[in-house]
Amino acid sequence: MIKSDEKLPISEFYKVIDHITIFKSEKWWEAIVIFESFGRRSIGLYLWQKKDGVWKRKHKFNVRNIEEWNRLKDAIERLAPKLSQK
Repeated sequence: MIKSDEKLPISEFYKVIDHITIFKSEKWWEAIVIFESFGRRSIGLYLWQKKDGVWKRKHKFNVRNIEEWNRLKDAIERLAPKLSQK
């Protein structure tokens, strides 16, 4: 995981609680972010692409609660072993 002092390119509408950068290059930035909006917290999986010197959001996926996280985690854990299979 990568620490970056650069401010996340997220709308000021969201209150960023914390984040972890997973990958960052000159052109791509991937991070997991916990943020708050309307008094509720969510975890967002973000992917930005830098175009003309500006970061633009390419993908965003939110996890809204623990139950949803457990369903996602279970599905990923079931599929992950197939990553190394051909």
